[in-house]
Amino acid sequence: MFLRGDVYELPHDPRARGHEQRGRRLGVVLQSEDLALSTIIVAPTSSRAPERVFRPRITAGGASTCVLIEQLRAVDTGRLGTRVGHVSRAELDAVDEALQLVLGLDLRRAL
Repeated sequence: MFLRGDVYELPHDPRARGHEQRGRRLGVVLQSEDLALSTIIVAPTSSRAPERVFRPRITAGGASTCVLIEQLRAVDTGRLGTRVGHVSRAELDAVDEALQLVLGLDLRRAL
């Protein structure tokens, strides 16, 4: 069972190009645990990416890192590596704010 806010090792993507992330890194699970799918939506992290308003900083695997909200990806659940932790409530709130900004979500708008 994958929980929203869990932090996992992500698989290396040999097809990455340009500014796409490559190499070993961690990812934050963003998908609701209410959706039991064969893939899971994650945001990769980077300790070297410059901080931006849409890149919240978290502590994961004992180190400070930025969550790259602008590089969301779907990963087959069988390819996720070891679970290394879970973000705090405050960190998850910052991730949610960044998601709203990057995806242009206005949660106050009535449907």
